[in-house]
Amino acid sequence: MPLLDHFHPPLSVERRWESFHSSWATRIADALTERWLPPDYIAEEHAHFGPPVDLDAATSPTVSAPPAADGVMPAVFPDTFEVRVLSTEAGPRLVAAIELFSPGNKDRPAERRAFAIKCASYLSGGVSVIIVEVVTSRRANLHNDLLHLMEMDGGPSLPAEVSLHAVAYRPVRRGGRDEIDVWRAPLTLGRALPTLYLWLRGDLAVPVDFEAAYAEACLRKRLTAS
Repeated sequence: MPLLDHFHPPLSVERRWESFHSSWATRIADALTERWLPPDYIAEEHAHFGPPVDLDAATSPTVSAPPAADGVMPAVFPDTFEVRVLSTEAGPRLVAAIELFSPGNKDRPAERRAFAIKCASYLSGGVSVIIVEVVTSRRANLHNDLLHLMEMDGGPSLPAEVSLHAVAYRPVRRGGRDEIDVWRAPLTLGRALPTLYLWLRGDLAVPVDFEAAYAEACLRKRLTAS
C-alpha cells in the first residue's frame, strides 16, 4: 500500500486524519503483541490532543486552598499518537515508544521543540524511540530538530528538504560511554513504508513493519491508492 497524503484534498476532506492515526497506532500495537513481543512485554496505543493536565477551574471546591503561584510560564503540551512498549517483569516499565507526528507537532517552533524535548527525555531515560513523520500540511524536519536540541548537530542528520521520514533511535552504553544509534529512512508519498527495529533492551530488538500496519489501517478505513 503506497503512502497516501492524509492532509490534503481529496483524502483530507473524506477522512479524518486523527481517526486514521489512532487506527494505525492500534494496528502497530496489535502486530507487536501478536507476533514479536516476548511474554513479559506489552504494547499499548495512546492518543490525546492538547494538555494531559487538568484545566484550571476557579469554582472547583478544594479541601485546602494552596497559595497563589509565584508566577506563570508559557507552556506547550504536544499532541500524542504513540505506541508504548512496557516491560512487565518488574513494572510495568516503559522501555520503548513509537511516535506518529500530528500537524500540531509541526505547527510552530514551540510545538516542534516541545515534541523534541519529549523524545529527548525518553532517550535520556534509556527508552528506545521510533519517530514516524507523514504530515504533509507542515514542513519541518523533526529529526534534525531533535539532534539540535540534544546538541548533536554533527550527528546523522537528514537533508533539510526531507520533511517525511521515519527514524529509529537506540540508547546504549558502550565502553563506559553513553551513545545513541540512529537508523534513518526518508519517506515518499506513493511508496511503501519501511520496517525499522525497536530495541527493548541491549540484546533484544523487534521489527516494526510499518507498511503492513499501514495497509491494515487503510483496509479498515476503506482507503485505496486510487
